[in-house]
Amino acid sequence: GHHGANHPVQDLDTGLVMITSQNHGFAIDEHSLPSNLKVTHKSLFDKSLQGISRTDTSAFSFQGHPEASPGPHDVAPLFDQFILNMEVH
Repeated sequence: GHHGANHPVQDLDTGLVMITSQNHGFAIDEHSLPSNLKVTHKSLFDKSLQGISRTDTSAFSFQGHPEASPGPHDVAPLFDQFILNMEVH
């Protein structure tokens, strides 16, 4: 698991590295994901899966605490995407 602040996570689509706050003891095995889920973010510490998105609808998940702002605004694109998803639906 990951605990605390200053965990670098990379957005695999943009290459952007975000400094994040983490507090979790479990991770998803990306090889177990169904075909409608795409890996979007990975930890630069251990390459563990940190984010997924649906390919068949506007939904995503992030393994961390974006509201903690350790970056301080590195994870703002996650909030932007969430707002965009709400506006679309």
